Amino acid sequence: MSLNFFDKSQNLIELLNDKNDYNVIIEVEKMEKIFTAHSNVLKFRSSYFRRELENIQPNENNIKIIIKSSISAQIFNVILQHIYGGIVDLENCETRFIYDLMLAADEFELEELTNKLETFLIETKGSWLRTYFSHVYHSIFSRNNFKKLKNFCNDIIVKYPKLIFEADDFISLEESALVSLLKRNDLQMEEIKIWGYIIKWGISQNDTLPTNLNDWTTEDFLTINTILQQCLPHIRYFHLSNIEVADKIEPYKKILDKQLWKDINQHLITPGRPVKSIILPPRSVLVTELPPRESFSKIISEEHAAEISMWIDCETTAYNLTNIPYKFELILRGTQDGFAPQTFWNICHGHAYTVVLVKVKGTDEIIGGYNPLVWDKSYKNYKWVETKNSFIFSLKNGNIQNSILSRVKRPKSAIGNRSKSHQKKGGPYFGDFYMYSDKSNFTLDDGCFCSRYGYNYEKPIRSSSSENFSIINYEVFKIVRKTI
Repeated sequence: MSLNFFDKSQNLIELLNDKNDYNVIIEVEKMEKIFTAHSNVLKFRSSYFRRELENIQPNENNIKIIIKSSISAQIFNVILQHIYGGIVDLENCETRFIYDLMLAADEFELEELTNKLETFLIETKGSWLRTYFSHVYHSIFSRNNFKKLKNFCNDIIVKYPKLIFEADDFISLEESALVSLLKRNDLQMEEIKIWGYIIKWGISQNDTLPTNLNDWTTEDFLTINTILQQCLPHIRYFHLSNIEVADKIEPYKKILDKQLWKDINQHLITPGRPVKSIILPPRSVLVTELPPRESFSKIISEEHAAEISMWIDCETTAYNLTNIPYKFELILRGTQDGFAPQTFWNICHGHAYTVVLVKVKGTDEIIGGYNPLVWDKSYKNYKWVETKNSFIFSLKNGNIQNSILSRVKRPKSAIGNRSKSHQKKGGPYFGDFYMYSDKSNFTLDDGCFCSRYGYNYEKPIRSSSSENFSIINYEVFKIVRKTI
């Protein structure tokens, strides 16, 4: 995909590629890479470059040098292509590159490019934005622009406030970000908890405050009042209970306006009497009571799903539960569809990107495997299919202390598609782990198997001395990346 700009403007790419007559050098990537350019073009396209070039004195060769050490050469090359040619080619670009390009375009005050990239990310890369939510949230609120992205993020935060308020880096949140959330009438958090978080945030902005509140001086309270002056007006004080006011607000009453504190107390005693302070409406509750929800799985939890998703994406940190980038769409459940091996092939035939989950009989074990390829029941003879991206695993559960991930090490023996004649007894096959039953029912014998040695995969996923086992249930999910 290409984003086209300056339809009525002259394409100056040839001028950019002509290394004669340049009068500007831009040093990027820790000054290890240089680009040449022309001051008139840069100043015409970008107000940022106009200011920079007006404040730089030329060297003895009448060339002005701009240093942008933090910008990568690859990104700056695209910036120059846009400035001179009005075309940005996003084909085969990683989403992270597009995001960083947007930030760079904003830095160079290329408004048209910034806006188009912002819209492109929201409309086509919503899953990526959710996956790297904390990074995105902090980086966009450190800048003045990106109104659409800020709204996109806040629409998520108001529903799942723990994403930010309980994050390790909450205290480093930009004031503008915090205020934008406090203004929202639909922020789904108890008001007294919101109060607690802004007090926590305010205290963290000044490391000279005494740890013990009893040791605070009048000057300390004034300091917090100054820090929180943009936040305090957005608390719904008049919707707090007597106990909440007494326990949580009163200890910090000195940071409040005297009239406000007087009105809060009057309202608690005589709610119907008018007050001088502004009474904000209570925050709306999107769902007053969540109905009982059937779990998406009878075997694994959402924490397990987050861990499996992490493995699929080859990440090192598990995804947040509200931010799992994949949907686990149930294809087959043993207790629902039966335990005959042939059922697996009939239902799962043609499906790719699947996870098989097995609950082992007589233990707390949950084991399984991920197959990015299509399950195919049409082979007349047994067929190994090659992939570097499959893995088998054991999940933390009950007495199982830690999850085990075992990636394929012999790709040619990663996945087995059984022949038609063997599908009555044999189910899914992951090299060192397979499902099998002589009685054509996985629950009636111990034909299922996990190797104690890492032959086709990196390591064994069971510690049992017995390689064979029976099951009490199994599920197959299709893994589908979420969209906006």
